[in-house]
Amino acid sequence: MLKAKNKLGIVFFPAFDWAISPTHPEREERLLYTQDQLNEEGIFDIDGIVEYKPDVATVEDIDRTHFCFPDVDHVTTESHLISAGGAIKSAKLVLDGEMDRSFALVRPPGHHAMKVVHGARGFCNINIEAVMIEYIREHYNVKKIAVVDTDCHHGDGTQDIYWHDPDVLYISMHQDGRTLYPGSGFMQETGGPNALGKTINIPLPPTTGDEGFNYVIDNVVMPILKDFNADIVINSAGQDNHYSDPITNMNFSAQGYARLNDHLNPDIAVLEGGYSIKGALPYINLGIVLAMAGVDYSYVREPDYKYKDLKQDPRITKYLKKMSEQVLRIYFKDSKDDTGKLMPGNYDVRKKEIYYDTDGIRESQIESIMVCEDCRGVLKIETMSSVNPLCLGVEIPINACERCISEGYRILNDGIEKERFTHVQLIDRVKKKYQRY
Repeated sequence: MLKAKNKLGIVFFPAFDWAISPTHPEREERLLYTQDQLNEEGIFDIDGIVEYKPDVATVEDIDRTHFCFPDVDHVTTESHLISAGGAIKSAKLVLDGEMDRSFALVRPPGHHAMKVVHGARGFCNINIEAVMIEYIREHYNVKKIAVVDTDCHHGDGTQDIYWHDPDVLYISMHQDGRTLYPGSGFMQETGGPNALGKTINIPLPPTTGDEGFNYVIDNVVMPILKDFNADIVINSAGQDNHYSDPITNMNFSAQGYARLNDHLNPDIAVLEGGYSIKGALPYINLGIVLAMAGVDYSYVREPDYKYKDLKQDPRITKYLKKMSEQVLRIYFKDSKDDTGKLMPGNYDVRKKEIYYDTDGIRESQIESIMVCEDCRGVLKIETMSSVNPLCLGVEIPINACERCISEGYRILNDGIEKERFTHVQLIDRVKKKYQRY
């Protein structure tokens, strides 16, 4: 009998009762074919690989992470809470010491859901990785967390949530935003004034293959992870870089995904995108499971795999080597330069226009973060959308200094007293208060 080198917990939830439409690429078959493949290969007969059922995330778990307007019930279904609960279950398996590694094979996905939620965008309502991360920080003694997002689409939601957080390193390697939704994720996007350099974007050209992905992992991602020295590494495991995916333009293979995961060696993986339901996902997931468990994955191949058709163009190889040097320079040098940074106590302001492509919602947002040398800074977001009038969100961060705590409650009370806002939400991570007014 085979034995896993690493004890691996697989949390499975295909969300039988949730789909955008019966024929939409984001539907339950994304995981049902994977389930069949894992069973046919005898994965659960390997000593050390165990399947688990998900937990159900609570409203408080979501309110700890997001400003949901008008409230959580209006922007989620039970399936979203179970998907997020599956990610939380994966974290608990590792942090409680029951498993060495875990893989949340759950849907609906989440990495396009931003700090503020008015509805669904990019097939995502709530950010299940972020909900998991904030659960970890609330219940475990974990400070520094790294997220490596390998979805083909830039994880603009995860980036938005951790833009101001110096203790969460977000690295996204994705198809260049000039060629694919959501049109973001460029190298100059490096984080807010209190977390400069903690957002790293690696935009890859279309048709990048196994050679390119693994070059970037080994020569860019791993050196940055080593420098950051995270307590936990999470793989936001999107699988739509596959050569057969119907909505992207990459040439990655199941074997390439397994090798990437082997080198990255994450503590936790959480499924994101991937829409080649029969031709790719069963094989990619099989390869990732074997790699995470420390079992030989060299035989994993898609039935239609042809190396010659997927060989990477030498021009892409040359481009990636040059780009990799730029990304490393941004992280190790350029992002540490705080020239032009506002003085502590002042506010850095971003104005954002956001389109929720799945639900057809338009949002206008003004985000203000206090520049602070002692903590992440108090966050204020004024937002209105085509489905909600003017709303206010105030977040007092984990380990907030006294000045930011005081300022947060000043903003909150001012917003309530002046009655400008239809909905007001407080996230107080110091007192663990998550309230609406």
